[in-house]
Amino acid sequence: MDFLLKHLRFGLYPFTSQSPGKKALHFGAGSIGRGFIGALLSSAGYEVVFADVSKPIIEALNKERSYNIHILDLERNGEIDRINHVSGILSTNDADVIKAITEVSIITTAVGPGVLTELAIKISAGIKARRAAGITSELNIIACENLPGASSLLHEEILKNLTSDEDKAYLDAKVGFPNCTVDRIVPPFTDGQEGVLAVGVENFHEWIVEKSAIKGPKLDIPGMTLTDNLTAYIERKLFTLNTGHAICAYLGFLKGYATVDESLSDRRIEEIVRNAMLESGAALCKKHGFDEKEHEKYIDKIQSRFRNPYIKDDVVRVGREPIRKLSPDDRLVGPVKMAEEFGLRYDNLLKGIAAALRYENPEDRQSEELNSRIKEEGVGKVVAEIIGFAEDTHENREIVSSYEHLGMKERL
Repeated sequence: MDFLLKHLRFGLYPFTSQSPGKKALHFGAGSIGRGFIGALLSSAGYEVVFADVSKPIIEALNKERSYNIHILDLERNGEIDRINHVSGILSTNDADVIKAITEVSIITTAVGPGVLTELAIKISAGIKARRAAGITSELNIIACENLPGASSLLHEEILKNLTSDEDKAYLDAKVGFPNCTVDRIVPPFTDGQEGVLAVGVENFHEWIVEKSAIKGPKLDIPGMTLTDNLTAYIERKLFTLNTGHAICAYLGFLKGYATVDESLSDRRIEEIVRNAMLESGAALCKKHGFDEKEHEKYIDKIQSRFRNPYIKDDVVRVGREPIRKLSPDDRLVGPVKMAEEFGLRYDNLLKGIAAALRYENPEDRQSEELNSRIKEEGVGKVVAEIIGFAEDTHENREIVSSYEHLGMKERL
């Protein structure tokens, strides 16, 4: 990588002929990258370079320089948004990646949290190149991953790859790492006429970014909301959307439904899911000061998104990795602990936890491990060990009771 820096000639990257005047680099040209973050950047006037390992997608981006987003929504279904001013580079081509980093003012990612450590090596080389080229303009790097604090994690990994004090000082002065929370459902989608670039999305999207961590001028990107209290919005999404999504999937799986919208059409499941989100919502309003009526509207919106018949959200996909979803600070247990802290009810949230424990999918390694442990050790002990509610607590007893109750599907 250092060899490349010594021999790299800095020049303009060949973007599209009609330049909006701003440039962005987005790592991850998959459905989320094209259908959400990259699309917002393009619509805000950025010329977007996608970096990805997929040669067919990169070749198609460079050939077409645009692509279509198909809106899958009750109000706008069938409408198409055209995304222009895009191109691509292979993320395996270090020289192209480094060059692109020297030419942009914003870098975003949608690659999966597990890829950030590897990505940090490439970005750190680009940071060295920016300093070596005498670039004094600020750069903001936003990791748009389904992981709280992903940008901070990327920052830490990049620092590990910078050895000189000069490079570290440059990073501190010129590069911002705002954390964010992102929300848009981008299901699997194919269109035979448009090839690999076509993407389908729900109409709703939310991109909330940590305002105080931005370096340089304020980012002006329609669709991006800046906040001084990102934690509140991270928990609002995790303990409302993700909570309801997971509970709906686990209950739906138990009754044999294939998708989230099918599951929510079941009145009993809809009742438990909504009440669980209302329980978590009451705690969120107490902790973060959200307006109760506005938060209930947020829950209404989430339910309408779950009901979207054009988003075929597979309950198996939503329910995968139940042990991770049952960790103490995640979407199922976290809101119970928050409600408990404020002396609020959490009965339906406990039912959701019990449903997760009932998830039996032989193709899911965590599901197999969870069910094996329950058979060997008993539900109460597993709840104590994995979730953290001791066997002599009210929460443990209620989860065990709900678990046994849910064993009889006709009683759900």
